Amino acid sequence: MRNPEMFISLIKIVVVLVIMLTAVAYIVLLERRLAAAIQNRIGPNRVGWQGFLQPLADVLKLVLKEDIVPKSANKFIHDLAPVISISVALTTFAVVPFGDHITLFGQNIKLQIASVNVGILYILALTSLGVYGVTLSGWASNNKYSLLGGLRSSAQMISYELAMGLSIIGVVMLAGSLELDKIVQAQAGWKWNIFLQPIGFITFVVAAFAETNRLPFDLPEAEPELVAGYHTEYSGLKFGLFYLSEYANMLTSCAIITTLFLGGWQLPFLDGLGLPDFWLSLFHVGAFCLKVGVVLLFFIVIRWTIPRFRYDQLMNLGWKVMLPLTIANLLATGFVILLFE
Repeated sequence: MRNPEMFISLIKIVVVLVIMLTAVAYIVLLERRLAAAIQNRIGPNRVGWQGFLQPLADVLKLVLKEDIVPKSANKFIHDLAPVISISVALTTFAVVPFGDHITLFGQNIKLQIASVNVGILYILALTSLGVYGVTLSGWASNNKYSLLGGLRSSAQMISYELAMGLSIIGVVMLAGSLELDKIVQAQAGWKWNIFLQPIGFITFVVAAFAETNRLPFDLPEAEPELVAGYHTEYSGLKFGLFYLSEYANMLTSCAIITTLFLGGWQLPFLDGLGLPDFWLSLFHVGAFCLKVGVVLLFFIVIRWTIPRFRYDQLMNLGWKVMLPLTIANLLATGFVILLFE
């Protein structure tokens, strides 16, 4: 192999993609079972043991369904919109470190697909592109409900991107770097940013709910008043791509929250136990997955607990509460750093 680094990168991409797509499918099953438990009813439990094969049945159903495109729709943009959404959802994970490093077959492999020195900017850039998939789908469908959903989405995502970006700046100031792996290393021990930046953590989590269109911020879908919002005119595999992108976005958001505020793959005092490097690396990956799982459960429970906001409440929260709060947090962080350093 002339270029082992490229080969290792390809292997990491394939492994992460397979794990992500499998995880997303079973997150849907987990949400359906948790929703059933919260609502005191029986969830999917027929296909396989306790419904374990239900995701496979769902995928098969979506693939075999007819793809219906409205006669007056812009077919090219109608087809392109779900591709944009799923591409953004999957590629954002590329810069998230899910461990430190591991040694396999004599190769020291960094547990991160791409270690770039502007990782935070990469994430913010891709999340800002995500709005195009939803907005274009609403416009291309030539349906008033879809268009309203797309317009709501563009206003919502642009409004909360601002608060999201400002909430991250405090983390960047404390770590002194835009690289995600260095941000994780800066949180060694108990120096997690959830303790050092509690306001940034809260505002980032709220903005993540809005960016992923999850309840109580699902105004772009809003079934009671918009039928299904931006994807009203989608069926079959293209609807499945939108559905998949929502859960992939949620998984990526949980991974980013874990990386920025929960110490990433760090576990306090684990490095002092004297474990062999291989097992230490596995514990790091396990710690990262555990933290992501806890945040995922929080996302799911919130969806089935809190009702949807009104649109004016959504805008007021973004512009009149979260934006001033993140600016105040930014100023306070700068003042504290200046005072102690």
